[in-house]
Amino acid sequence: MRSGSGVAAGQQGFTYIGVLFLVVLMGLALAGTGQLWSQGSLRAKERELLWVGTQYAQALRSYYRSSPGVARYPQRLEELLEDPRFPQVRRHLRRLYPDPMTGSHDWGLILSVDGRIAGVYSRLQAQPLKQANFPAQWVEFEHMGSYRDWQFVAEKSFLMN
Repeated sequence: MRSGSGVAAGQQGFTYIGVLFLVVLMGLALAGTGQLWSQGSLRAKERELLWVGTQYAQALRSYYRSSPGVARYPQRLEELLEDPRFPQVRRHLRRLYPDPMTGSHDWGLILSVDGRIAGVYSRLQAQPLKQANFPAQWVEFEHMGSYRDWQFVAEKSFLMN
């Protein structure tokens, strides 16, 4: 009887170690899956940042180019939604988009020489995953060290340095 109970105890110890090994393997697999999901989510946010930034740059360019008289950029982003310079409603942007990287409407603003808004950038200081293969309009974003360096401007020649 003792030898029979000893074998059962040995089998239970082996089973316990086997279960622990499986738990460790499952934990590692879940960690790897979480890492892949996190990177996939970050890449999607980067694509959205490029799209939203382009929308702001185009709206700022439209605002500037449609200026009656002296061409100017807006003083506030809200002016892109309803241009106050015209009696009829003129929209340069559908809505104010949040920064996809931070989820906030608190964009960094790039000012023109006269102190008006000529571009936007994300305030996130993290290093981007995307380092190459940008659209031609934003080719200068290659190898940038931070999302803050991705500056979406209407016309680069009118900016302060």
